[in-house]
Amino acid sequence: MIKIVVDAMGGDNAPVEIVKGALDALKQREGFKIVLTGNEDLVARELSKYRYDASRVEVVDCREVITNDDVPTSAVRSKRDSSLVVGLKLLREDGDVGGFVSAGSTGAVLAGGIMYIGRIKGVERPALCPGLPNVRGTRTLLCDCGANAECKPRYLQQFAVMATAYAKAAYNMEAPRVGLLTNGTEEHKGDTLHQEAHALLKETEGIHFVGNVEGRDVMFGDVDVVVSDGFSGNIALKACEGCGKTIATILKREFSTPAGKLRYLFARKAMKGLKNILDYAGLGGSVFLGLNKVVVKAHGSSKAKSIAPAVLQALDAYRGDLVRRIAQLLPAPQPAEQA
Repeated sequence: MIKIVVDAMGGDNAPVEIVKGALDALKQREGFKIVLTGNEDLVARELSKYRYDASRVEVVDCREVITNDDVPTSAVRSKRDSSLVVGLKLLREDGDVGGFVSAGSTGAVLAGGIMYIGRIKGVERPALCPGLPNVRGTRTLLCDCGANAECKPRYLQQFAVMATAYAKAAYNMEAPRVGLLTNGTEEHKGDTLHQEAHALLKETEGIHFVGNVEGRDVMFGDVDVVVSDGFSGNIALKACEGCGKTIATILKREFSTPAGKLRYLFARKAMKGLKNILDYAGLGGSVFLGLNKVVVKAHGSSKAKSIAPAVLQALDAYRGDLVRRIAQLLPAPQPAEQA
């Protein structure tokens, strides 16, 4: 049976919300097991609060924790008995393990992923790829959102290829539409990086490139994948999250008065739909594309509502054969790059 390893000690709300979220994922889907890495005593205490199928849950004891205060690379090398490192080792060594989920230090997950799992042959820069809600009621994949602040055109080309493979593997999109995030939709817009990347993406086989897109198109445009350097992508991601929180706060304030509560009765169905669309907590985490195995990074403040879909993300990406799809779509390296 497929196993998904969950870092039970990673994140601001570990292990309480992590364990609960992992068990919630088991309730939502059959055919897989959860492996929780972390302090066995603390994890067992949380598990004792719930009723669950014990045959689908395994606990691997490890006593160290990598925190956000640790230097990522040094911590991954020195804290070999941490829940994060032990989880990545299980992903590497156990053939039944299909994916790994952690809400711990982003830098440590990235460093550990490269160190213990390694990159798919041909991938120059792995990238973080979250799914954002859009006006169509589906998700728009944003790649990259923070792993690579400085990029070259061919990095953006690979991001487009990897995100296309992810859209096909996990979300069953037949021909996901790919847009390049820049400051205008015209071909000539953007700096040298984006102009060269645009030209490269136009010639890339295996993707459906539709041209440049602006920041407003991430959630409102008719694209399935938005390609970006990590610096711009992270700003776009945080701006979208902030916009969602702002709308939710304003609506809550408007409906808090007696007259507002009456108006809410007539708009309740629409408001519920809007809440579901803007609820980032239910979207899971960011898949770390480009590694030899499936790794999902959940937000550090994740609660159970976010951990459960992150676990299912890892499961769907593995079942959709994500790694093989990326390897197949990657363009052949040029002679100069091979040298």
